[in-house]
Amino acid sequence: MSRKGVQYNSSPLLASKTPVWRSQFIVAMIALGFLGLLVRAAYVQVIDNAFFQHQGNVRFLRTQDIPADRGKILDRNGAILASSVSLPSIFVSPEDVDRTPEKLKALAKLIDMPMAELQSRIKDDEKGFVWLRRMVDDSLAQQVMALKMKGIGIRKEYKRIYPEGEAVAHVVGFTNIENQGQEGVELTFENQLAGHIGYRRVLKNRLGENVEDMGEIKAPIDGQDLQLSIDSKIQFFAYEKLKAAVQDHKAQAGSVIVLDVKSGEVLALANYPSFSPNSRVNLSFAQLRNRALTDTFEPGSTMKPLVISLGLEKGIVTPDTIIQTGTGHLSMAGFTINDDSPNGAISVRQVIQKSSNVGTVKISLQMPPKDLWEIFTQVGFGQKPQVPFPGAVGGKLRAYKTWRPIEQATMSYGYGLSVSLFQLAHAYTIFARDGQLIPLTLLKRDEPVQGVRVITEKHAADVREMLHLVTSPGGTAPKAQTMGYSVGGKTGTAHKLEGAGYTGHKYRGFFVGLAPIENPRIIVAVMIDEPSDGFYFGGDTAAPVFSQTVQQTLRVMGVQPDMTVKPQVVAKVEAETY
Repeated sequence: MSRKGVQYNSSPLLASKTPVWRSQFIVAMIALGFLGLLVRAAYVQVIDNAFFQHQGNVRFLRTQDIPADRGKILDRNGAILASSVSLPSIFVSPEDVDRTPEKLKALAKLIDMPMAELQSRIKDDEKGFVWLRRMVDDSLAQQVMALKMKGIGIRKEYKRIYPEGEAVAHVVGFTNIENQGQEGVELTFENQLAGHIGYRRVLKNRLGENVEDMGEIKAPIDGQDLQLSIDSKIQFFAYEKLKAAVQDHKAQAGSVIVLDVKSGEVLALANYPSFSPNSRVNLSFAQLRNRALTDTFEPGSTMKPLVISLGLEKGIVTPDTIIQTGTGHLSMAGFTINDDSPNGAISVRQVIQKSSNVGTVKISLQMPPKDLWEIFTQVGFGQKPQVPFPGAVGGKLRAYKTWRPIEQATMSYGYGLSVSLFQLAHAYTIFARDGQLIPLTLLKRDEPVQGVRVITEKHAADVREMLHLVTSPGGTAPKAQTMGYSVGGKTGTAHKLEGAGYTGHKYRGFFVGLAPIENPRIIVAVMIDEPSDGFYFGGDTAAPVFSQTVQQTLRVMGVQPDMTVKPQVVAKVEAETY
């Protein structure tokens, strides 16, 4: 065969014979290559499979948390006091992130982060996960994802919201950004509310994007809802009246507590100043303090009904026993005990009505210190309240063996011991519950509770009558009267301790009482700290808050008025100018 004169069959290259060993060598090399691949595959798949599987998992498999939904906090009627909403959070995987300057600049601008801070967060290639912005709005999250940057992702988180705001802040408390309770009920019942996070495995590609969900390793367990004894309507009203009183009297602070004496439930517990748990910026310690439970003070004349009830129990006095208070001065151990005005010879009823220090001291000194100490202890003074709440304190009550007569005398009208407003309200349940001290709760309780008897039913009724006189004409707290409902209670006004002694111009005013007087349903205790507008007696500062809170609370509870409401006609005379 030839083409243009070329004879292929006569070409020396084509005519030469290829050595057999060369072809055999090539075939052997190919076979050896396949054998090497087979050995390598066997090594990878069988012999050292665990190592290579681990390396693959490290590069492409990730374990992601599945957050649990935190339980809601509800009031007694089911109104939401705290709940969680799902919001997107922006994160970066430093080992995968696209470090193109243009995209980094666009990202920094979107999330409002200085470029230096952004670069600092993504510089550590060993970290697989770093937050950039947490709990942002959906529109921002969508704009970030529209950049289509490798290594940038979105994860859903739960943010806590508090619809009732500052009115209920000290009860409910708040959580931190990790959704962990920090104060109040959120902290106290953390284990019940928090639930347990779950986990899942995802497969990522080389761009750091999720390409496959490998399934849950552990399913999340949502937290349990918690229903409190608080009534949000009563809470809000009590808080607003307290706030107004503190502001009107130019006081430092105040607290109010409302108790249901049938069930022992706390219907309201508020303090002012307060804070918004939804926006906790630049909070002060004064705003965060749950003063009703954490602050103690000398209770002043609110102690007198306890002393009188003990005197009745011991048979030392009756409601009609006459006590000679003279000019209202009593000297003891170099000290002078004074009444606000001379009362002369008055009955035990009037000792309470007029709030006579001298009359109370004369009754208390007829009893051994141990007896007084026992009744103070029985109503809970000197002991931490049995409520699972952070910061609740027990106050101060010294052992009776150390009391000197003058100390026994001053304790009888509220100096020389300290209590919290919560303890004081609790102690008055013995008058509202016919002599029984009942357990209190911040959780909803549907059935009545049994208490521990401290005084007899008769003597509890006697003291209630005396407390009613306090709010009647001639008593120290006519401003506590409530339209439509009979009330009773006791004022207290105490000098504040400052350093080693008492100040002459700083006071706390108290009022603690119950209503309706014959068949009590609620106890309301009010404290106004350091009023500075010229009115500092408890009957002027705290009693009006009591009155307004009682009226609203009993109406919300559906308690029928037990007093005839007389219509009042106010004539308004207008002067004409000619």
